Amino acid sequence: MEARYPSESRTVLTDLVLPGETNPLNNLFGGELLARMDRAAGIAAGRHSRRIVVTASVNHVAFSKAIPLGSVVTVEAKVSRAFKSSMEVVIDVWIEDRQTGDKTKANEAIYTFVAVNESGSPVSVPSIKPETELEQQRYDAALRRKQLSLVLAGKMKPDDATELKALFT
Repeated sequence: MEARYPSESRTVLTDLVLPGETNPLNNLFGGELLARMDRAAGIAAGRHSRRIVVTASVNHVAFSKAIPLGSVVTVEAKVSRAFKSSMEVVIDVWIEDRQTGDKTKANEAIYTFVAVNESGSPVSVPSIKPETELEQQRYDAALRRKQLSLVLAGKMKPDDATELKALFT
C-alpha cells in the first residue's frame, strides 16, 4: 500500500452559525461544533483510507474561543498519522471576520478513526508522508499520544513506550 500525503486528506467545511445552533449566550453549542469536527475528520479519514471509517475516540478538544451567532466558521481536518487500521486526524477551527476576511483560530481537536470493511472489521490503511514542518511535528506527536493512550488503558507497559520515555530522558 503506497503512503499518502496529509494534503490528500485535507477537508474544509465552512458554514454560518445560525440561531438554532446557539446557547443562551448566542454562541455556538459545543456539541454542534463537535459534530462539525466529527464530520470533517470522518471525511478526511475516509479520503486517506478510501474505506468506511468510524470514530474510535475524541482524544483532545480545546474550546479556546466562543463562536458567536452569525460567525463564518471553517473546520479544517487532515490525517496526521496512520497506524495499522487507525488514523489520527487533527482538526483546526477558524472564525472569519465577515468584513475584513481575517481568520482567527478558535478551537482545535484530535480525533481517531478506524477504517473498517463492510462487516465492520478493521482493515489496513496507507501510511502518511508528512510534507511540511508542521505535518512532521504532528506526525511525531501522534505516536507519543498513541503510546500514552495505550499505557493509560493498560495495553502497553510504560517501559515499552519508547517515544514517551524519550521525552523524559
